[in-house]
Amino acid sequence: MNSLDALTSAKLIVVKIGTALVAEDGGERVKKDWLKALAQDIAALQAQGKQIVIVSSGAVGLGRPALGISAETRPKDIPLEMKQAASAVGQYHLFHGYHSALSEQNIKTAQVLLTMSETENRRMHLNARATLLTLIERGIVPIINENDTISTEEIRFGDNDRLSVRVAQMVNADLVVLLSTIDGLYTGNPHKDSAAEHIAVIDEITEAHMDMAGDADPGLSTGGMKSKLQAASAAMRAGMSLIIADGRQNHALRDIAHNRSSLFTTGKSNETNARKRWIGAHMKPSGALIVDEGAIEALKAGKSLLPVGVRSVEGHFKRGDAVEIKTLKGKVLGLGLCAFDHEDASRIIGKRSEEIADILGYIGRKELVHRNDMALEG
Repeated sequence: MNSLDALTSAKLIVVKIGTALVAEDGGERVKKDWLKALAQDIAALQAQGKQIVIVSSGAVGLGRPALGISAETRPKDIPLEMKQAASAVGQYHLFHGYHSALSEQNIKTAQVLLTMSETENRRMHLNARATLLTLIERGIVPIINENDTISTEEIRFGDNDRLSVRVAQMVNADLVVLLSTIDGLYTGNPHKDSAAEHIAVIDEITEAHMDMAGDADPGLSTGGMKSKLQAASAAMRAGMSLIIADGRQNHALRDIAHNRSSLFTTGKSNETNARKRWIGAHMKPSGALIVDEGAIEALKAGKSLLPVGVRSVEGHFKRGDAVEIKTLKGKVLGLGLCAFDHEDASRIIGKRSEEIADILGYIGRKELVHRNDMALEG
């Protein structure tokens, strides 16, 4: 597999964009021409039936001038409160730049700010994922950034390379593209070692690869190649491919398959769905949902578990907890994350999805367990 194969086969793509690409030198303004070209590339991919999510750095960089922070100051050397204040200033300019460029292509956008808690807390994770999937399904491109204004040094992602992979896992993406200021992984630092060789395809990340990576250079950038390799490793463990490509030229996303890049691939089909394997291997059930024959057939066909197909509820569980899915005879079919707590689940079982709001008094999910949150045996 090469980068062209990965891009062609992917249906849902998360594109991470570095600060140095979207912000002018010094962080005074967004690069309008670059964003305009990116918007055209995204429109072309959508025309091919692909769905796009953007994870963008740049808020802190764009807010630096207002706070009097030099562009030469390394991000890690900026006091946290100054960084958060800069983000509060720059976030508007960042999203406005994307919104303006994508609007010219008749593409709607949404601003989404995430912290670590939304990706690690199961209940918050379900809410954030449902929001993102709702946007994606309607052709709205989420523009995602870390919520620097409220994150703390202990829990923040630190860079958006890793955030992009977390987001990709959350929405079950096929591919992550990291657009950066370098066209991939080399055997050494190509800026310092003229003999450094480019590596086009990596099937397994080794200690030798990590030794080849360096830290971020001073200036606007937060993550270096080491950060990107860590992100690639996480993507590969989750069964997703990841591409590192040079994004400095206009239409970098369009030309990614024709320019030099590094592809990190598991060499396996994404149908294996590492997220589901992880649920099945690591989650402990807090209860069970007992399903009828109709639900069993629906599950075998790859559908979500709806309330109408559930006969009874066992145990005490909270929304987002893992529950077993069992037949009337007690056979365990698999494990899943329930979208309701045990009390609300008990009230809506056997009912049609359109009846849920009247029964519970609020509009909840139409599924008890979404197919992407389910690991079935066999």
